[in-house]
Amino acid sequence: MEYNPSDHPRASTIFLGKSHNDGNNSFDLFFSHHGTLRRKYSSCSTIFLDDNTQKLFCLFFVTLAIYYHIKNRDTNGCMLLEIFDEKLHPISKSEVPLDYNQQDPEQKQIYRFVRTLFSAAQLTAECAIVTLVYLERLLTYAEIDICPGNWKRIVLGAILLASKVWDDQAVWNVDYCQILKDITVEDMNELERQFLELLQFNINVPSSVYAKYYFDLRSLSESNNLSFPLEPLSREKAQKLEAISRLCDDKYKDIRRATRKRSVSADNLCGRRWVPAILS
Repeated sequence: MEYNPSDHPRASTIFLGKSHNDGNNSFDLFFSHHGTLRRKYSSCSTIFLDDNTQKLFCLFFVTLAIYYHIKNRDTNGCMLLEIFDEKLHPISKSEVPLDYNQQDPEQKQIYRFVRTLFSAAQLTAECAIVTLVYLERLLTYAEIDICPGNWKRIVLGAILLASKVWDDQAVWNVDYCQILKDITVEDMNELERQFLELLQFNINVPSSVYAKYYFDLRSLSESNNLSFPLEPLSREKAQKLEAISRLCDDKYKDIRRATRKRSVSADNLCGRRWVPAILS
């Protein structure tokens, strides 16, 4: 039996294997349209990238990994779980086309969706990597594919959990409703509840698993002759990730009985409430 890469550091990430099956031409478009991603050099000729630029680079490669998941999914006819079905649970009031589950999104569309959430909620680059861990854990635990008709809600659910585990100033579900103005807090709560159940309430991310995803994302960038400027976790941050994820994992399991009630959120795990800046 193969190990789940989101749980075991020696198992290969799924996205890296899928990336070998395809090429991508999004790089020129991405780097030519983002002036903030230009490299800056110090007087010692070393590359300097601020935190926001590092985050944008990281988001680009995380969303590229998601793109490979969708484009190189195992089955053409993707069975949609109801909670992730964008026809049944639309994120916006825009009309959902009849072929919504047939047209693969372009990578730039995935990037813009994720960047909007990360910018408005002020999430970090490290949170993006934890998001990818949860996404692959969901796909393997629930034995589903991510496809055109469910990718937004799967990604949203993964970001929701990752932000609560990693970021000091966790975003509450109601705050995401201020970013995605057409979604209700009840829908967000139910999305979180079912996502957790499909993960079997396992939100623990060992630092060794994080490191494996980090280095595989860096391999993805290097295979396309690009640098991956985000530094590996420091010892302090690695200890923080393990401590917080274990703590949240224990608390989620403690309230597992309570979450059998519909629309229960885990917002009470967050010690502080913080309302993010909202993009216009």
